[in-house]
Amino acid sequence: MTRRLVSAVIAMVGALLLVSLFLHLVPGDPVDVMLGEQATQVDRAALRQAVGLDLPWYAQLWTFTRDLATGELRTSLPPFQRKVLPALGAALPYTLLLTVSAMAVSLALALPLGVMAAARRGTPVDAAAMGVSVAGVALPRFWLGPVLIILFALKLDWLPVSGAESWRHLVLPAFTLGTALAAFLARMTRATMLEALREDYVTVARAKGLSPRVVLWKHAFRNALLPLVTVLGLEFGALLGGAIVTEKVFAWPGMGTLLLTAIEKRDYNTVRATVLLFTFCYVAVNTLTDLAYSWVDPRVRRRS
Repeated sequence: MTRRLVSAVIAMVGALLLVSLFLHLVPGDPVDVMLGEQATQVDRAALRQAVGLDLPWYAQLWTFTRDLATGELRTSLPPFQRKVLPALGAALPYTLLLTVSAMAVSLALALPLGVMAAARRGTPVDAAAMGVSVAGVALPRFWLGPVLIILFALKLDWLPVSGAESWRHLVLPAFTLGTALAAFLARMTRATMLEALREDYVTVARAKGLSPRVVLWKHAFRNALLPLVTVLGLEFGALLGGAIVTEKVFAWPGMGTLLLTAIEKRDYNTVRATVLLFTFCYVAVNTLTDLAYSWVDPRVRRRS
């Protein structure tokens, strides 16, 4: 547990340092966003000093860390310097809801496809399932999202275009975000199931006269879960990254929308805080993934 905590701290500190450095390499001046390019040098210097942009990047980082720890962190630019933590607290549930829903969509699509393809290896069913998987990987989210909007929102009028007022607003972004992961998980499920079906315990189960369904799901599938749990933990970070684009396409009020808006406005404090929260979520999920190993495979619990 101590090793996990140390790794988590290192990851978060590293992410904070990198994003702080990259922010100062991005072209553009936050003062121009606030005052415009026609402002006088005196006004520009006064504003830069007022918001601390005249300090070196490491001094700005120290101020950010201090304000974050005390809960007084505010947006970088005046005149309305709102607190950042309430905005993050409001956006985080939406991003988690979208990410978990996308994960559920991907599992609901991938597991049956992968298991069915493995059980009928070399048949047209296998080829069709893997064809759907390849198509899912090939479709980028920034293209799939608008296509789904045109089809299901504008043409058929079944679902809303954007927003987050009801569960109906969640369907299109969750499906858009989960499709690529579903395609990858389907191929992963097929590979792990094929390996499990060649094991001796499956042969013994068949020799006992168990039904093919029991052999497939109770014996082979349960033992094929461990590699999938590993992949799910790692792919959660990919879903968080994909949520940034998906939220923007569907105007979903999550951390991705908050981050992109902060980048456009050169709001350094909000960008740092949002990236730090993304990193924390990723580290937390990977820790939970390690703990899930012991539930899926008791041998891991005995070794730890």
